[in-house]
Amino acid sequence: MDERGLHQLIGTIIDPERLEDDCAVIPCGDRLMVASTDMLHETTDFPIGMTGWQMGWMATAVTLSDVASMGAAPGEVLLAVGLDTPERLRGIMEGARDCCTRFGAELVGGDLDAHQELTIVSTGLGLVAPEHLVRRRGARPGDVIAVTGPLGEAEAALAGYDRHVKELLEPQPRVREGQALGRAGVSGMMDISDGLALSLHDLLAVNDCGFAVDTARLPLPAGVPEDEGRELALYGGGDFELLFTAPPDILPVPGVEAHVIGEVIPERTVLADGEPLERRGYLHEWKG
Repeated sequence: MDERGLHQLIGTIIDPERLEDDCAVIPCGDRLMVASTDMLHETTDFPIGMTGWQMGWMATAVTLSDVASMGAAPGEVLLAVGLDTPERLRGIMEGARDCCTRFGAELVGGDLDAHQELTIVSTGLGLVAPEHLVRRRGARPGDVIAVTGPLGEAEAALAGYDRHVKELLEPQPRVREGQALGRAGVSGMMDISDGLALSLHDLLAVNDCGFAVDTARLPLPAGVPEDEGRELALYGGGDFELLFTAPPDILPVPGVEAHVIGEVIPERTVLADGEPLERRGYLHEWKG
């Protein structure tokens, strides 16, 4: 059983449409509030050697990336930290604060307790005008499929390509790009922190169409052999780029680096170079 499978259980308890996007959407006056929560554990999410500052930065960036994927402007971030040793707190909080400052959010509070394993839970809030909200559902046949930057860089760092270590340890959520794409009228969007292939299957689950990508058009990690880079770009996690669909005539969007990698097709399938693309990427799994 993996985390996507458990969503089916959650969908029997709350409205399953609430589970379709990177954030919950809540009416807030004449705008919409988006809200996301992410949990990171040291043994599964923080590579060995990360500083406390980088852990705080990453925990915040994960949540701000979700807010960006909805086309929203970030507002507030709350951080709950389960500490194994209290000496680590300052670095974590300073990293979270600095990430908020860099991307226009504010760290406003959270919670503390004692854990055997360092655990950080980040909650992010953002606001967006209803006409600029972008959901995962909305792709239409004939739309192009695009991403905002190179894929596979974080995974390349884990594979020993040290030139990509900063992308792994200090990810940059595409906050400005998400808002620009929302204003431009893209039809669907999500972040791809769990890998491109898995993200395309996530889009398939909520749309009445399919997705066909041309792997020759993927923006690959620099300095990695092409075949290995293509594998990392398809299945590697931790990139925090945005994956979006859009009518071809709205591109390019000013100020947004966009790489067109395929097109939306009528058939409900995910294809790479004309063949079915394996549903594989970064997933939390339970054995047995």
